[in-house]
Amino acid sequence: MRVAFATDDGKLVNSHFGHCESFAIYEVTTEKFTWIATRQVQEAFSDDELGKIDARLNAIKDCTLIFITQIGASAAARVTRNKIMPVKVEHEASILGQLDRLLTMLKTKPPLWLVKALNNNEGKEPAHES
Repeated sequence: MRVAFATDDGKLVNSHFGHCESFAIYEVTTEKFTWIATRQVQEAFSDDELGKIDARLNAIKDCTLIFITQIGASAAARVTRNKIMPVKVEHEASILGQLDRLLTMLKTKPPLWLVKALNNNEGKEPAHES
């Protein structure tokens, strides 16, 4: 599965979904995680909330989970409708720490929220990175 992290520096989860300018994308299996890309948000010239949400959704549309510090209610609803599970973590949580925690959960007994996210992921096509 692909996992996105809202980050300003590629090392920490340190951004609100609606203000995030980049996402670190990782491929995660039960055995390992691999960095895929850092995707920049391609904002339209619109300042409306829906345009901002759409720009961020386009950057993570092939992901199963998105780790963020905060997310607004309307954005959370749109993210989950796109079969992406938002995961709120502490500001400046280590991306590598979150990946290690996720691997541990996948190798043992995954919590119900993770099982649901994995089931929603079936049929998602990975984006082609350039």
